[in-house]
Amino acid sequence: MNDKYKRKINSDLEEKITSYIADREDKCLSEFASKSDEGLRRKQKYTDDIRAKYSRDTDRIAHTRAYSRYFDKTQVFFLVDNDHITHRVLHVQLVSKIARTIGRCLKLNEDLIEAVSLGHDIGHVPFGHLGESIMSELCERHGLGRFLHNVQGVQFLDKIEDCDLTLQVLDGILCHNGEIHNQLLEPNWDKGWEKLDKEIGDIKNGKQDYVPMTLEGCVVRLADTIAYLGRDFQDAIEICFINDDLEVPERCRENIGTKNDEIINTLIIDIVENSYGQNYISYSKEISDSVEEYKQFNYEHIYENAKIKAEQGKIKGMYETLFQKFLEALKEKDESSRIYKHFMNEEWISREYLDNSTCEETVRDYIAGMTDRYFERLFKEIILPKRVTTFCKGEDSSV
Repeated sequence: MNDKYKRKINSDLEEKITSYIADREDKCLSEFASKSDEGLRRKQKYTDDIRAKYSRDTDRIAHTRAYSRYFDKTQVFFLVDNDHITHRVLHVQLVSKIARTIGRCLKLNEDLIEAVSLGHDIGHVPFGHLGESIMSELCERHGLGRFLHNVQGVQFLDKIEDCDLTLQVLDGILCHNGEIHNQLLEPNWDKGWEKLDKEIGDIKNGKQDYVPMTLEGCVVRLADTIAYLGRDFQDAIEICFINDDLEVPERCRENIGTKNDEIINTLIIDIVENSYGQNYISYSKEISDSVEEYKQFNYEHIYENAKIKAEQGKIKGMYETLFQKFLEALKEKDESSRIYKHFMNEEWISREYLDNSTCEETVRDYIAGMTDRYFERLFKEIILPKRVTTFCKGEDSSV
């Protein structure tokens, strides 16, 4: 926004508000919580205002183009016409709600929790985890290393849209990996920008289990699992992907329940009871084992189910076609291509990013940001011949 049109609050009132926020954090938050004034930015692009740093990060994430595209990004079940199954836009809200409930009980910084929660899945590609594995193959083939959605989330927010988020928020997004199971997470408190950049490279080269630098990031990581564990099972039944009489393992039924609300309630309470006043976030051993078993059950019956991969060959062909088509467009400097019109020439794309990205990286980032629907539409546009509209003699062509 042009400073001419940006209204500024009275300086005396601003000081009162910011002092109140800082005092409230000092009085109410745990000694292990991340205070807002500890937030570190790379560039300090914007002057401070009445919002605390992590609250401002939440706003920046929510107003990005990448966040807008959550609405049509698949959680698990793609190519399914059902309005009641989970998409990314709902999943991140559920993670945020669960994580903030835990954080409030543990006296942690809810602003930081919300920012990490809303941003944690921004790097996902079209067609869920199947799309991610296909994209990873393409990236390795083109010398880019592995593709991982947590790394790509940082790429979107830190490089492509240049949001100048705090280190703590980007770290939470990078280290949120909900597929890895941990009974206990103790933050890796000692991190800076150099260490974050190194971890990004390490993760792309195969090392996955990095731990967040804050308790808030650890809470989001466990909340991610809580949000999808029962919900994915519920969605699978909703679309008749599995039978509703399929029994989950006995230990899971007894310890954490089978319905989504039972699972969420049990896991939140267990984490709060085992983490209150501690410098770590933890399940009890019994509940942790049950969560791990439930995740394995979901993998066998849902994520690795042959039905999920029924269209894998076609989707892989679509990815390869689009990647090659847009790579050719960049190398030939074909500015009529969609990659110029809908990505590189957009004002919200960082010029610094464009100046420092290879053609292959730009294509990766363009495709990674697509919604499922946009991805399908572009493929049809490229593959199918264009139909020419003509009119019969004497027909009014202005209609």
